[in-house]
Amino acid sequence: MSVPVDAHTVAVTQLRLGDHAFAHYADDDARWELLSAFCALGLAGGEKVVVLADPAIPHDEAYRRLFPDDGFADKALATGQLTFQDMSAMIRPDRHFTAERQISRLFEEVELARRQGYAGLRSAIDMAWVHEWGLDVEGVMHRETHADALFARRQYAELCSYDRRCFAPEVIEAMRVGHPMALLERPGDFDAYHSINGLHLIGDADMATRDKFGAALSKAFTDASGVGRVLLDLSRLAFLSAACAADLLRLVAQADGYERVDVLCTRFHAQVLRKLGSARIKRLMVTITREPT
Repeated sequence: MSVPVDAHTVAVTQLRLGDHAFAHYADDDARWELLSAFCALGLAGGEKVVVLADPAIPHDEAYRRLFPDDGFADKALATGQLTFQDMSAMIRPDRHFTAERQISRLFEEVELARRQGYAGLRSAIDMAWVHEWGLDVEGVMHRETHADALFARRQYAELCSYDRRCFAPEVIEAMRVGHPMALLERPGDFDAYHSINGLHLIGDADMATRDKFGAALSKAFTDASGVGRVLLDLSRLAFLSAACAADLLRLVAQADGYERVDVLCTRFHAQVLRKLGSARIKRLMVTITREPT
């Protein structure tokens, strides 16, 4: 089953406090890679991190899978910056899951994290617990799409990870659409989608994804043939290598028949393009987009 990318798809490295994201996997390597990146970024950013892994996996094993490099997160685990919980801890003193109780407990955990001096709380949740508890998927879907208040103060971030082998395709799609953000499957992935406005690029454009990056750009120019103008949206690129940036500039310079090529990008990417000579291409207009705070 392929999972679409669209206007709310981002890379895991772009998640910040205040974000609520859907993630998906269909093999164990992808499962742990994404959760590991999410957790490591939170620890590095001075956030408290709570992991609610697959309840069938012991906490010590989950720790080893998340942090295979010896010692990386030992201090965070020892100080309590990193904790492993079961969903039962998120509904106490109740014994049965309700969305209201879970959200209330998460508010309490955010306040505790702030009192302890952390920037906020980041939760990594493997949704395997839904099957473990035998819960009604519809009820969980309702919680996932009605938790806005948790994120309003931008002190809490949550990643909800779904196993495509265990959840029905219609549930996966509903969750993807229902979350404010959806993630590429793995850290370092690249993908793109075309809209009536142009080409939107997501993830990492580097040596590993250079061919796919170039193919997406070429298709954008082909699709816009005869229009005279094309938009390339780089604002959700987590990384742009110098080689890929040079490929982009070469395609723009060779784009005969186009009066204007608009590139939307971050300030960092604009600097890369400028150093590679973007100012010498008259048809190229680079606009820096507003970046998250």
